Amino acid sequence: MSLNVVTLVGRAGRDPEVKYFESGSVVCKFTLAVDRRSKRTDQPDWFDLEMWGKTAEIAADYVRKGKLIGIKGSLKFEYWQDRNTGASRSKPVIRVDQLELLGSKRDDAQSYDEF
Repeated sequence: MSLNVVTLVGRAGRDPEVKYFESGSVVCKFTLAVDRRSKRTDQPDWFDLEMWGKTAEIAADYVRKGKLIGIKGSLKFEYWQDRNTGASRSKPVIRVDQLELLGSKRDDAQSYDEF
């Protein structure tokens, strides 16, 4: 049995970057800052998110930097070769299947004013 499920709640680290393809597909990418429950550090963990289709369109319309969201998806790795060194590189990316817009409208107004 295999299981690859990631569930996170955090704040958008930047406005979503949206790309539309001639095929009609749409992809949306941005980062998510998640506070770690630890007394030793107050630095968040950062995650790269990728969403497709209707989920991507909703994120593009409603998510902005600082917005509190919840996501559920799966972990994947992107692989490429560094142009300068030729070294193989990789990074983890969360492929989001479900997006929850959290917080109140008042929270949204405050988070937009702060950034």
